[in-house]
Amino acid sequence: MQILLVEDDVALIDALKKALVTEGFTVNCLSRGQHAITSVKTELPDMVILDLGLPDMDGLDVMRSMRATSVDLPILILTARSSLDDKVAGLDLGADDYLVKPFDVDELLARIRVIERRASSFKHSGLTIGGVLLDMVSHEVSVAGKTINMSRREFMLLKSLMENAGRVLTKESLESKLYGWGEEISSNAIEVHIHHLRKKLPDRFIQTIRGVGYIIKRP
Repeated sequence: MQILLVEDDVALIDALKKALVTEGFTVNCLSRGQHAITSVKTELPDMVILDLGLPDMDGLDVMRSMRATSVDLPILILTARSSLDDKVAGLDLGADDYLVKPFDVDELLARIRVIERRASSFKHSGLTIGGVLLDMVSHEVSVAGKTINMSRREFMLLKSLMENAGRVLTKESLESKLYGWGEEISSNAIEVHIHHLRKKLPDRFIQTIRGVGYIIKRP
């Protein structure tokens, strides 16, 4: 899951990013609301963690704009505003959850997992193509009924390809799903992940379109 963290507290950004990456999430960070709005319009993340007290604009206005871009984008508000009125306002505008600072990181992770499961269930609990079943609630993959062990990044890569079955995905678009901005990526990282996936999946399930990218074709 790719998370956009919109927060201006540098110490908190560092702590949260470390915790989220340790849990297997891809994290991109921005400190200004307008930059976050532009980023969401350019490419939707899987989830937004949004502080309301941003230096350039109110976080509720940021959320209004994000909701105009996508009504389904999961948004978790993270803020020092603890009044009931603030919480009601945030939830009424479409926040999926509201967590008041200071908070325990384990609680934040638990709430993220709940939102992740809810979003997966809303879209589709599972994808099945050619005998390969990807369960987005349990985060398991099975081939012909047999569960296959996969790393989180392998799962994310397969999920992106299966959700876009019939479409060619470029190496760059797949990298954006698996790695955060500025994260050091080896030139053949996607090729290595594809290589490992192919060993676990049916022959020619993932096909290479030379010079373009990768595709899973619908039966």
